[in-house]
Amino acid sequence: MLHTTNRPARLKLIALAVLASLCNPVLAQKVKKDPAAGIEVTVTPEMTGAGMVSSGVTLPPIPPVTGSRTNRAPSWGKPLPYPIVIADRRNNRLIEIAPDKSIVWEFPSPNLKFYRGNEDVNFSADGKQIAVSEEDNFDIHLVDYEKKELTWTYGIPDHRGKGPGLLNYPDDAHFLADGQVVTADIRNCRILIIDPKTNAITTQWGTPGQCKHNPPKQLAYPNGATPMENGDLLVTEIQDAWISRVTREGKVLWSVKAPNMHYPSDAFPTADGKQVIVADFWKPGRIVIFDPSTRKVTWEYFVKEGEGMLDHCSIARELPETGDILVVDDLHDRVMVIDRKTKAIIWQYGVTGKKGHAPGLLNYPDGVDLDVFRDWKAALHK
Repeated sequence: MLHTTNRPARLKLIALAVLASLCNPVLAQKVKKDPAAGIEVTVTPEMTGAGMVSSGVTLPPIPPVTGSRTNRAPSWGKPLPYPIVIADRRNNRLIEIAPDKSIVWEFPSPNLKFYRGNEDVNFSADGKQIAVSEEDNFDIHLVDYEKKELTWTYGIPDHRGKGPGLLNYPDDAHFLADGQVVTADIRNCRILIIDPKTNAITTQWGTPGQCKHNPPKQLAYPNGATPMENGDLLVTEIQDAWISRVTREGKVLWSVKAPNMHYPSDAFPTADGKQVIVADFWKPGRIVIFDPSTRKVTWEYFVKEGEGMLDHCSIARELPETGDILVVDDLHDRVMVIDRKTKAIIWQYGVTGKKGHAPGLLNYPDGVDLDVFRDWKAALHK
C-alpha cells in the first residue's frame, strides 16, 4: 500500500503537463526528463489504428436502467440474449451491438492522445459507468455511459512506469462492489486496486521486477483480475497458465494451471461460479471450461482450420440463460456466439478477417461486456 498525502494534486499536475506538452516543445522536453512522468513511449501507426472513427449511424435514445446483474432486463433469447458493448481496439471506440445487429450506442475516441486502443470493457454494478483499459496507452479510464464522457483516468498516456500514477501495459479494468477499480498491470507483474475518489492504490498484489508465480506476493505477468460474485478475484497469469482464486484480503483459496493453454487470457467464472472459462490467445485459439478442483476439462472448443478456427481469442464468457459461449476473436475481427451443444457459430458481428468501422465491421475487437441493464428490445421495437 502506498501513502502520499498530496498524491491526487501531484498526479493531476503531471497529467496536465503531459497534455500541455502536445503544443509546447520546451515543456515536452521537461516532462520527458521528469522521472515522475515515467518513460515516454514511441507511438506507432499500429497503436493509433484507424484513428478517430465512428460508424456514422444515427443512434436511438438511451433507455433508462431497469435491470441489474441479478435481475436482468428482458432477454432477447437465442442466439444472443443481451446487447453487448465491444471494445473495438484499433477503431479506438466502444460500440454496443443489439442481438439484431443494430448499433445502439457508440463512444468514439474524443482525443487519440489520451484515449486510444481500448482493449477491455466492463460495466459498473449500476450499469451507468464503464471501466476501460488501454494496454499500449498505459492507462485505464472510467466512462459515463449516458453522457459519453471520460470521468476518470489512472496512468499517463504514452508513459510507462511503476511509480505512483503509472502503469505498464494494464489489462482489464473492473469495478468492485465498493466502487474501487481493479486492473492487471501486466509488465509490472502486479494487480492493483485503486480508489477513483483519491487515486490511491489501496491494494497491491505482486511486485514489479519479480515476475514469478507466488501469489499474492509475486505474479507471473497477470492479464486478468475478474471479480466473482462474493468479491473474490479470479487472477490469470500468462506464464505457465496459472489461474488463482484470491480473496480481497489476499488469501489464495486455490491456484491451478489451466489445461490445454498456451497463453491464457482473462479467465471468468462460469454462471454458477463453480468452474472457470478461459480463452487461449493463440492461433489456432481454444476455449476451455474446467473444474479447478480436478483440472478436468468439462467443455472445449478447438478448430484447427477453416471458418470455425479462432485467431488469438481474448475473451470467452458463458452467456446467462442459454449457456452458450460468447467469444471475442481478436485477429479475425469478430465477436461471436458458439452453441454449447453443437459447437456451431450461431451469431457473429464482424466479417472474418476484414477490418473496418462501418456498420457490420470491427477492427481488432479485444473486450466485451453484456448490457443487462437496459431494455433495448422494447426501446427499439416500440
